[in-house]
Amino acid sequence: MAKSSNIEMITGDPKKAIVKLALPMMLSMLLIMLYNIADSIWVAGLGADALAAVGFITPLFMVLVGLGNGIGAGANSLIARYIGAGNRDQANNAGLHGILLAIIVSVIFTIIIEVFMVPILQMMGAGSTIQYAMDYSYIIFGFLFVFVYSGVASAIFRSEGDMRRATIAIAVTAIMNIILDPIFIYVLNFGISGAAWATVFSAILSCLVMSYWIWGKKDLYLDLTLKNFKYSTKMIIDNLQVAIPSTLESLVFSILAIIINSMLVMAADTTAVAVYTASMRIVQLAMIPLIGLGTAVLTVAGVAYGARNYQNLKTSHSYAIKLGFAISIALG
Repeated sequence: MAKSSNIEMITGDPKKAIVKLALPMMLSMLLIMLYNIADSIWVAGLGADALAAVGFITPLFMVLVGLGNGIGAGANSLIARYIGAGNRDQANNAGLHGILLAIIVSVIFTIIIEVFMVPILQMMGAGSTIQYAMDYSYIIFGFLFVFVYSGVASAIFRSEGDMRRATIAIAVTAIMNIILDPIFIYVLNFGISGAAWATVFSAILSCLVMSYWIWGKKDLYLDLTLKNFKYSTKMIIDNLQVAIPSTLESLVFSILAIIINSMLVMAADTTAVAVYTASMRIVQLAMIPLIGLGTAVLTVAGVAYGARNYQNLKTSHSYAIKLGFAISIALG
């Protein structure tokens, strides 16, 4: 069965496993970047202020999505370690704790963001774009759970080496967003709110697909039914030990983007933010291979660590570093 071959793959040759895991991840991230570019193109048709508004919201949104991805990375690491150790029950429990954390974090930050959105935007220097930014942000952050859960669910598939379905889920989001953007923005005349609704509906569809695979089809290695949930504070802490550093990385980049946006507003106006937002969509393409490798090595190294196979652990890290360095040189 497919699930057996996935487990065999991540517990086998670490070099082959990293390549097999990284390539689909790179493809899915490429699709996400392409839909971000398409999103910018459609929003730009509404004017520079609309595109700048998205530019103001994006860093904050990426911090919170990064938190979801961080929780997913924590779940990925824990599940992979338990799979490597042959402890399926604990692997199931780790996956369920990841989903629990996604719920808790989403509720807390949705309330905070929805209440303090206006002063946050004012502090960021949104200026004349603030109404656009509010129209966009209230919708996006109102459905924050969808994006956080998506990051965790994708990580659950990756943790057992099922990159095919993890990639399909992301592809569904990207393709549907590209299709829905012009419909919601222009055909239905929702404007910038349409861009937000297109993103939300695309993510919801992806989440429904992943939820069906997890709880409907039930053909994963993991069994994430509630009967397998046993609350563990240690498991929460273990997840956060991976999630927090991962989130801090997103936070650093987002703070940098906020600072740059503020400087652009002071030096020019919100049009400069719009130009910067559009150009950064292209620059981010170069990061795809390295992020794909990093995601792949998280699973492979986790399995090796859980199995106490320190040779595979060492090989996975060294191979990923060498391959990442080679790709960086090739990209210039």
